[in-house]
Amino acid sequence: MRRTLIAVTAVAALAVGYGVADAYDQVPGVLTIDEAVTQEAPAQPKTTPVLPAASTDAPLPSRPGLTTALADDVTHPALGQRVGVVVRDALTGDVLYARGEDRPQTPASTAKLLTAAAVSERADLSKAMTTSVVSGEQPDELVLVASGDTMLAPGKGDPTAVEGRAGLTDLAEEVAESLAAKGEDGRLSLRLDATYAAGERYAPTWEMADVAAGYTQGVAMIGLAGDRPLPGDASPKVPERKTLKTFGAALKKAGVDVTVDDSSRTWRTPAPEGADELGAVESAPLGDVLALALDESDNALTENVARQAAVADGAGSSFAEVSAWVEQSLKGAGVDLTGVELKDNSGLSNGQLVPARVISDVMQLGITGSAQSMTTILGELPVAGLTGTLHDRFHEADSKSAAGIARAKTGTLTGTSALAGTTTTTDGRLLTYVILADRVPSTTGTLGARAALDRVVADLTSCGCR
Repeated sequence: MRRTLIAVTAVAALAVGYGVADAYDQVPGVLTIDEAVTQEAPAQPKTTPVLPAASTDAPLPSRPGLTTALADDVTHPALGQRVGVVVRDALTGDVLYARGEDRPQTPASTAKLLTAAAVSERADLSKAMTTSVVSGEQPDELVLVASGDTMLAPGKGDPTAVEGRAGLTDLAEEVAESLAAKGEDGRLSLRLDATYAAGERYAPTWEMADVAAGYTQGVAMIGLAGDRPLPGDASPKVPERKTLKTFGAALKKAGVDVTVDDSSRTWRTPAPEGADELGAVESAPLGDVLALALDESDNALTENVARQAAVADGAGSSFAEVSAWVEQSLKGAGVDLTGVELKDNSGLSNGQLVPARVISDVMQLGITGSAQSMTTILGELPVAGLTGTLHDRFHEADSKSAAGIARAKTGTLTGTSALAGTTTTTDGRLLTYVILADRVPSTTGTLGARAALDRVVADLTSCGCR
């Protein structure tokens, strides 16, 4: 696995685009760099901190109390002049505090919550992706059939992991056993069927410099664990080819005499209908993959899951078609999308607009609305001070009161910082919150805005505000 601690000082010299910071929300964009070295979040155990009980019996914060408690926080100079805020009682959906809630603003990566809600509303999150090998048209042909899993372990799979759950060594050994049972021992050829959910590799509105710098990667339907991008360490440009070659090597190691046809001209030829299946491995459930994408703010992985869900629901596979599907799904769930303009499904593109109210409404779908699977997604968002893109936040004296309690989806682009999530007050009342600041001054930059956002959430958590 390449997902180890790395220094990213070198990327400061790269001429990257508008969206760089959004790929890894813990990393300030290099156009507003505030520190020389940033580290990737260390791997965290899949544990949930013990949170204070949330109940309708717990005292409810009052509007005047919240207005007083948040007055200095939401007007802090580090957040700039355009700050949209919504605080709600999660269990009733009542708005307790709002400021600029209807103004369309740049959502950055909090837009992923809209995508997650649409997927939760329309897709089966328990479904796994099955990567298989079948017999081809010719008697000496094997076909590796992609099905959306871009985190295949090059070796043995790990049944306890999300990334690397399915392993190519396991698949190769299954195929070798099936071929031996059929008496096949001659030289075979191997090709790829990449027709599943095929579509654009890059959004037309993405900056290709961000891809080259390792802040995102192209959207594919097959790839290897450990090959997701890291700042300064880009992913393979053609993950299909690397996966195919890696699987070919695994087949040879398993005793299969195989020649790999890695020409992309064959990838759009589907495997024969009704072909004999020689082996198959399954990914983690789609919901777990989506949760990982949100936890690590992985743009391409979010786009992958959204595309699969959209195609399964009868929509097209282009970025625009999937974005339209997200909007239609949310409208169908009763969300008023006035002011929304989406250009992708991960929040990376420039020019996207979402009011804070819409993000708040979307989160309520997972608590009081129809998208009950969204409840699980919200419950697996990064934990303040502990996991994912919040692992290095909420450690300061004025924000640590929320550590281990608040959860949030982060959002960071040059000039934009955002948080959207849940917290539990000191009195035990569960709240949802959205804070969007898209005119962050360059004088304070990303780190200043992050600290200011953390203080807002800390004050929500520590004050009864009655």
